[in-house]
Amino acid sequence: MPNFACRERPVRARRGGERHIMIRSASPVTEILVVADCWRAEADAEAGIHRAIAAAAGMVDEDTGDAELAIMLTDDAGIRTLNANWRGLDKPTNVLSFPALQPTGPCMPDDPPRMLGDIAIAYETLCREADDERKTFDHHLSHLAVHGFLHLIGYDHETDGEAEEMESLERKILARLGIPDPYAPPERMT
Repeated sequence: MPNFACRERPVRARRGGERHIMIRSASPVTEILVVADCWRAEADAEAGIHRAIAAAAGMVDEDTGDAELAIMLTDDAGIRTLNANWRGLDKPTNVLSFPALQPTGPCMPDDPPRMLGDIAIAYETLCREADDERKTFDHHLSHLAVHGFLHLIGYDHETDGEAEEMESLERKILARLGIPDPYAPPERMT
């Protein structure tokens, strides 16, 4: 079981150069930990997360089939604590990613699986954003899972170029799942 409290400070990994989307069949082992009771009302949340991670892993230029990650489904209070402790921001947020430090020595055939890191998703913030942006809960959850996964493998949005690259890939992954562009402005109600 991952230990979020003992994780190293999140790393803002950057990758240079152009990336190409590749189709891969193996997705990482994804452990989902439900730590807030509010998530119990969302019976399909875990299945949706697994689909989103598999779709993302299948469309990135990184082999994650030999890797593991953990996703903690928490509430605003839990993510606020994580955000304050690791980012110095005393407020809730929708998703946090904590990339694992990777070993630097040669890998042996009997080494344990490579850890990608941990993702935390806050229920109340997810619901509030989905309502405000007129998205379904499941679509927004899938987007946050994909967004967090991309952070674990080195994507970021610190610069305009990085944001454009990451958002473009998110759109393609979510389109494969039949989910509309998460960055499109919400439709106006008449």
